[in-house]
Amino acid sequence: MSKINNFLEKLIFNNRGFVIGIFGLITIGLLYSASQLKLDAGFEKNIPLKHPYMQTYMKHREDFGGANNILVSVCDRSGNIFNTNFFDTLKNVHDQLFFINGVDRSLVVSLFAPSTRFTEIVEGGFAGGPVIPADFNSTSQDALDTVAANIEKAKIVGRQVSDDYSCAMVTAQLLDIDPETGEALDTLALAGELEDQLRGQYENDKISIHVIGFAKMIGDVANGAKDVLLFFAIAIVITAFMVYFFCKSGMLTFLPLLCSIIAVVWQLGLLTVLGFGLDPMSILVPFLVFAIGVSHGVQMINAVGKNVVAGMSVLDAAKDAFRVLLIPGGIALLSDTVGFMTLLVIDIGIIRELAITASMGVAVIIFTNLILLPVLMSYVNLGDKYKQKFSGKENRSNAFWNAIASCSKKTTAISIVLITALLFALGWMQSQKMKIGDLHAGAPALHEYSRYNQDTFLITDRYEITVDYISVIVETAPESCTSYEVMSAIDDFQWRMENVQGVQSTVSLASVAKVVNAGYNEGNIKWQTLPRNTQTLVQAISRVPTSSGLLNGDCSVMPVILFMADHKAETIERVVDAVKEYRTEFENENLSFKLASGPVGVMAATNEAVSAAQDPMMIYVFGAVILLCLLSFRSLRSTLSVVIPLYVVSVLAQALMTILEIGLTVSTLPVIALGVGIGVDYGIYILSTMSGRLKQGASVESAYLDALKERGSAVLFTGITLAVGVSTWVFSALKFQMDMGILLTFMFVVNMLGAIVVLPAIARLLWFNRSEACDIDNGHNG
Repeated sequence: MSKINNFLEKLIFNNRGFVIGIFGLITIGLLYSASQLKLDAGFEKNIPLKHPYMQTYMKHREDFGGANNILVSVCDRSGNIFNTNFFDTLKNVHDQLFFINGVDRSLVVSLFAPSTRFTEIVEGGFAGGPVIPADFNSTSQDALDTVAANIEKAKIVGRQVSDDYSCAMVTAQLLDIDPETGEALDTLALAGELEDQLRGQYENDKISIHVIGFAKMIGDVANGAKDVLLFFAIAIVITAFMVYFFCKSGMLTFLPLLCSIIAVVWQLGLLTVLGFGLDPMSILVPFLVFAIGVSHGVQMINAVGKNVVAGMSVLDAAKDAFRVLLIPGGIALLSDTVGFMTLLVIDIGIIRELAITASMGVAVIIFTNLILLPVLMSYVNLGDKYKQKFSGKENRSNAFWNAIASCSKKTTAISIVLITALLFALGWMQSQKMKIGDLHAGAPALHEYSRYNQDTFLITDRYEITVDYISVIVETAPESCTSYEVMSAIDDFQWRMENVQGVQSTVSLASVAKVVNAGYNEGNIKWQTLPRNTQTLVQAISRVPTSSGLLNGDCSVMPVILFMADHKAETIERVVDAVKEYRTEFENENLSFKLASGPVGVMAATNEAVSAAQDPMMIYVFGAVILLCLLSFRSLRSTLSVVIPLYVVSVLAQALMTILEIGLTVSTLPVIALGVGIGVDYGIYILSTMSGRLKQGASVESAYLDALKERGSAVLFTGITLAVGVSTWVFSALKFQMDMGILLTFMFVVNMLGAIVVLPAIARLLWFNRSEACDIDNGHNG
């Protein structure tokens, strides 16, 4: 490795101007590419398409619609919808939504939709028609009274009209492909149109507009994500101040920040070159790349500063720092890269994009902060004033490092390991309580007080149905809706599910057929049952069109739709478990009850995918770190010294998630991997110095003291700086960013403490036969 280092050092530093020129040209090109980068959000990226539930969803979504829908509740602020202004506004909202690009116009439903009809029992049998007649005049009180009566007859109160008659609903399904461009639907543009053309035009002092659905939620997340630029700027200012405080040089403050920003530019530019956009849920990754870059940059300026104080020229100091840090820095960054790439095993598009974005960003830091930075630093003029400041800082820190080095003394080390083991045991027990999925109602990415979540709560309170529903797909033979045995099984299954906690209401072809059958018998409730006679059953279902979403064209597929109180993790798990339990009583070779379609079906599949990926992800992340540490240090003891503190911190982070009621979701699953990837850097830098001294026969105590004097300041500084930077995220408009900020702050600080305190204690016990006498024999004084 030393031969490779020497070769690379001569190649790079003998051609410094050429190296800087190449980096400059690449940066300009990728800066242009980064300027073309767009936010990119898509519904299918957020779901595990290979999951069995999603296979069922994709198979039947043409017949029954997808889970990507929009609900628009138009509410009268007076509390009564039966007035001219309200119905005129509702008509306008329906028409406006109908013509918004990306909306499936055949599936726009409201009181004004032709498919919204009523049926009533009259002396001669049935009579019916559209809820709002063709000659409806909103200025006529008689016309309004007629519509009110028709709404009652249609039994749509709680679905299309709120329970208290203060609101009416307009719903629509969204297309996956933009019909105008033939490309994937631009979800963010659609969200903007919903806001501008619906709420912007029609909300006033008499009418309020409330919009929910995936597209609107992701649009609100994207709007909140724009604040990330502000937090990024704040982080740069804080980091600059802290770096200057650390190195006492304006130029040495500027260069690592510059190289870290160049790494972000390269990352974003490469995303565009490879044809990717930046998803709002991944918009925090560039900050992490900047943070990792600064971490390694500080190690470089620290090494150069020490060499200059020791009497080297700046050029020689930069060369030496390059040689010394290339291997440990490269191994640390390679560990980060491989760790992030392990997220590719998770079958969810958004996480895979995050893995590519993060791993690509970390990989370029190898070039910008381990190669470009020392070359740029070799041109800096560090005079006697700088040497005096840096030397004084080093002398003041020696007493502190001597105190910290006591962590590697035998008695202290045993106490630290015992305390760590106790914390690990407590953390492990607490982490077992972690829930998979969302733990709160509404959109978990947004705060409870956000407009989107307030709209969600209003719709949930005023209607019996919401966007939170799951469809159990009943597959059978063609024309089976005329079979009493099949319909009875569906009816019995539906009744079982109605009594599951968390299910608000249900509907299926069987339940509608019972109501129709009663209608043929003067509305007598005793006849609200499934007829056993085939001809009578045919008569009952003949009035249910395929557009109702309750059957397909040949009546071989009939969903049972379960409207749920919320989409909390425990609610979804309870309902899904009940479906799996009850369906076994009714299934046979010709009849199957398959999960799942609908928005909650997507959430159930996502939760199961996240749960299944959790353990493999941790195994792959730590497996990659262990393998690279073994290759780097060629020592099992060194590897264990690095990995054990990392694993303890990851378990404690999971315990913290349970305490803060943060569920394991698509947005929080990668945080542990990101924290491990960044945390491993601390341990590798500390142990790279310790390992060399231990191989020379030094005691653990003196080897650790040398490591602290050489690397400790940079490790301590970067841990605190990064934690301060992400801690500002608690003020974010996005709840998931706030949660990530809390978790990453915790992991940055505790991983740093693990490297400074726990790592030497574990090393002292693993090298239990190394005493201070070793140093005396080798001519060292610990």
